Amino acid sequence: MTIFRPENSDLSTRLLQALTSEQVDLLHLVSGEASRGHLRLYLVGGVVRDLLLGRPATDFDLVVEGDAIKLARSLAKKLGGKVTMHARFGTAQWFLPESSGTPVSGFSTLDLISARSETYKHPAALPTVHFGSIADDLRRRDFTINTLAIRLDGEHFGELHDELGGLDDLQHKLVRVLHPLSFIDDPTRLIRLIRYEQRYGFRIAPETLELIPDALPGIDLLSAERVRHELDLVLEEENAMAILERMADMNILMAVNPVLGWNDSVRMRFLNAKLANQKFDRHLSRRILGWSLWLMDVSPTGLTTVDKRLHFEAHTRDVLLAASALFADLDSLSGKMPSQYVARLDKTPVAAVRCVFLALPPGSMRQNLSDHFETWRHIKPKTNGDDLKTIGLPPGPTYQTILRCLRDAWLDGKVKTVNEEKMLLEKLIKQTLK
Repeated sequence: MTIFRPENSDLSTRLLQALTSEQVDLLHLVSGEASRGHLRLYLVGGVVRDLLLGRPATDFDLVVEGDAIKLARSLAKKLGGKVTMHARFGTAQWFLPESSGTPVSGFSTLDLISARSETYKHPAALPTVHFGSIADDLRRRDFTINTLAIRLDGEHFGELHDELGGLDDLQHKLVRVLHPLSFIDDPTRLIRLIRYEQRYGFRIAPETLELIPDALPGIDLLSAERVRHELDLVLEEENAMAILERMADMNILMAVNPVLGWNDSVRMRFLNAKLANQKFDRHLSRRILGWSLWLMDVSPTGLTTVDKRLHFEAHTRDVLLAASALFADLDSLSGKMPSQYVARLDKTPVAAVRCVFLALPPGSMRQNLSDHFETWRHIKPKTNGDDLKTIGLPPGPTYQTILRCLRDAWLDGKVKTVNEEKMLLEKLIKQTLK
């Protein structure tokens, strides 16, 4: 094992300097508590990898040689916050307190993990956990670039541990599994392999590349939730399109489900959305947009097949079905008036309309969907049900008919002022009372 100590290593010093002062203060707090409990504490995995690549730290995974749950409880008792735990895996999540006495690290939670080894009873099974050392914990991981660790307790604070050659692979821009059965043990690593390769612009180590074909059948053994979670993470990436294309080339998508194909039409929808400078809000997440762009031209039967394999959340499923139906229905809207668009689109979830809008190239159809989202759906007549009641019309279906006619008139430009609406209302009432 190679150890780079802060006092004699520019690398270790540079790693710590890449953190904010608040993040370093937080690590010192946890380190102090671990030292008092005579526990070895390490910052491991993705955060070390990203710091070495000059990327910001977005979360901390802390590995404890000992009882991580006990350490988390001790931190919460002393500093506040709350703890959730998973005793089977020896992991705890500390929800940081919001009090001014705790450093503002930019994190709301901290994950603490008991160092462990893992064994698999059969391919694609969830692992059986055995608590152990930091060396055991690093050897259970997926790729060498995720096996780097920084020791934090006591006088060892800042030591960079390179147990399995992760630093060398990071410097040579290689993604490499730790052993030949890695994909057999956990086929989700096939998806993560491509995600890391494309995110960082790395290459897959030749011996790792050779393992992929024989590991593909193992994907079918994975639960729906595990596969969908990995694909959700892909769709959250900035370059999701490149990852999906590469997964298609490697036959990984086909191994998940034959409906999850990739072609020029899918690529063009992703490109259109990217060029549109899409914005995400409560109506539309990057993940839901990704799924919709990917599966927009899939039939309802095909979507049902994918859903049986991946078990989409209800909201995602509803948006996918609605976007697919709208995309297939676009030709019928060609040349229609705004009121006819609204009559069709008001029945469609806003997220689905946004997805189809982003999937289309610039043109009149795309502009109409934009107009609906930005303007048309908000247009309402000045008259309401109370006004109709005051006029003396008995409540009933007539109300809806009249109000819809008034709204359509505003949408289509037939009514442009309150007086014009009033005149149309009088006309509609006369027709109703005949």
